[in-house]
Amino acid sequence: MTLAEPHNRVESAVLRGLTRDSAVVRGLARDSAVIRGLARSWSHRATVKKAEPDLDDLFDLGKRDYPNALLPFADHDTFRGLDTDQQDRLRSWAWIAFNKNVMDVEEYVVNPGFDLIAHDGLDSGIGETMALAVHQAMVDEQYHTLMHLNASAVMRRRRGWPMPNKALPDVRTVRRQHEVTSSEPDPRRRAIDTLAYMTVAEISISAYLDLISEDEAIQPVNRATVALHNRDERAHATIADDIAGVVYDTLSEPERDLYLAGLVDAMTAFAGNDFAAWHRIVELERVPGGRAMIDDAAHDGGHRNLVQDFTGIRKLCNHVGAADRIQCDWT
Repeated sequence: MTLAEPHNRVESAVLRGLTRDSAVVRGLARDSAVIRGLARSWSHRATVKKAEPDLDDLFDLGKRDYPNALLPFADHDTFRGLDTDQQDRLRSWAWIAFNKNVMDVEEYVVNPGFDLIAHDGLDSGIGETMALAVHQAMVDEQYHTLMHLNASAVMRRRRGWPMPNKALPDVRTVRRQHEVTSSEPDPRRRAIDTLAYMTVAEISISAYLDLISEDEAIQPVNRATVALHNRDERAHATIADDIAGVVYDTLSEPERDLYLAGLVDAMTAFAGNDFAAWHRIVELERVPGGRAMIDDAAHDGGHRNLVQDFTGIRKLCNHVGAADRIQCDWT
């Protein structure tokens, strides 16, 4: 995107009867400069351009693969009654599920949304620099998939536990997006839903990755994988935010309502604990009372959501002037 493009876009919007003020114009110019800077810096900031760490050297058999605090049943009597090996296996499955969630969201939610924008599928007037930044981000996402695939593989290799990805169901966010888009016959409306899901995933994924903290009790490989991934995602959140602002300006009022509803739907899908995966895991591990334990956790309101920080989406809604239009309980 060149400096002139935001002004051209605003002028086009005015011709369509939309109003703009000087603050919006200044914001668009600033965002354009940020995207140009991210595109220029990609070759020396992107994780894919860095040397890979030796995962086997980092792996510590004595560390947990997943924090207890993130298990929706950690305080359940059934889990507490399991022996150490059984608890460790459930934590390792949690790490497999965490990685599968990242990989599937990147592949089936994020990159299709980026691809839509890269080819200006909504006719929003995306410029060359934005297209470049989006293609760079798509390369990043493919590499992130590989990173998380490797992080699961080293755990299987070192612990000798098969725990294949394919044993788990499609992840919650992908299932829900498929339901939404497959039931929509209009291709433009499907594209808007695709954009909404990509927006939530890219702006909010740092909150998901941050769940694997710097707690020294957690596997160093897992913490390193998350930290490296998160470094890229902070740039991607800026790109996704800028894309959303550009596209939102060009949508009709009914299309804006559709996009905002899509954001709410995507946040609901992205936030929740995936109890379908947990039901499958306790079945595979033949945990006595496991299904009842997962059902209890699913019915406990305090355990329904895994991700609870959507500050970035709220800021986006404020930025595009939609704070009073989105039907969302931010608490």
